[in-house]
Amino acid sequence: MPMFDRRNIKYTYLKLSKKIKDFLLSDKSREFLIFLFFFLIAGGFWLLQTLNNDYEAEFSIPVRMKDLPNNVVLTSEPPSELRVRVKDKGTVLLNYMLGKSFFPVNLVFLDYKGKDNHVKIYASDFEKKILSQLNVSSKILSIKPDTLEYIYSEGKSKLVPVRFQGKVTAGLQYYVSDTICKPDSVLVYAPEGILDTITTAYTQNITLENISDTTRRRIPLTSERGVKFVPASVEMTFPVDIYTEKTVEVPLHGVNFPADKVLRTFPSKVQITFQVGLKRFRSIKASDFIINISYEELLKLGSDKYTVKLKSFPSGINQIRIVPEQVDFLIEQITSNGD
Repeated sequence: MPMFDRRNIKYTYLKLSKKIKDFLLSDKSREFLIFLFFFLIAGGFWLLQTLNNDYEAEFSIPVRMKDLPNNVVLTSEPPSELRVRVKDKGTVLLNYMLGKSFFPVNLVFLDYKGKDNHVKIYASDFEKKILSQLNVSSKILSIKPDTLEYIYSEGKSKLVPVRFQGKVTAGLQYYVSDTICKPDSVLVYAPEGILDTITTAYTQNITLENISDTTRRRIPLTSERGVKFVPASVEMTFPVDIYTEKTVEVPLHGVNFPADKVLRTFPSKVQITFQVGLKRFRSIKASDFIINISYEELLKLGSDKYTVKLKSFPSGINQIRIVPEQVDFLIEQITSNGD
């Protein structure tokens, strides 16, 4: 069957090749190719003639503020881009659209002065920066907006702590062992009246789910009008560890017993099983767990069985299980040697 398929494919290929070859060598094919050749030449001449005419097109050029001092806060920012309408030959405009990328119009803060911290920059001041990027034959018809303006204030500063906002969860059998912020404090600049109300810099709210490895994210700080944080973003690190299980034997201790009485429990120790991160596995010891049983508590029970409770245990562990959960106990009278 496979042999038949290969022969059939080969036969079909040879038959199709012969038909194509016969068509290309036929008079009809020759006429079609000649027609196509002259059609393409005519189309090319038409396109060149068309592109040689004058046209208008609109382009976007970004605007950037440069060298802004740390203590300067923009309370009203300039537009992020300019819409420039240009007239030129079609070939030039086509080059702008397909291959030309325009550099931003940079506004260097110290180059411009304004009245009452209100700066206005007119088209005549930045038109040269646009023309320098255009072909000498290009003519600017309009620039929108024709005035770039911004308002700023010179703020005082203080150092405030950074607080993470968001939710980070680890995948199954993993846990997020810490939340590390770098830097953990930033400078905040604002007018004095606003500065007094700011006590903390908060990150933007983010959500990370089911992470299984240490994750780092650069997160912008949440700001408001008239407030500036330096730096404006922080690097958050979320170390991830894998859970493992550990079991330790912990003795039960009697507390507040009279001098002539002593506590006996059966068994005298219980097994505590818990989940802990692999990095902390060796550091957690039985001595980190304390089980204290008070004399007063046993007197109130009215039975000889006690439900074991942990008084203290290490932080960062979970899924704690105690075996056995209950122990038998006996309050034994100590006989003095003189009796």
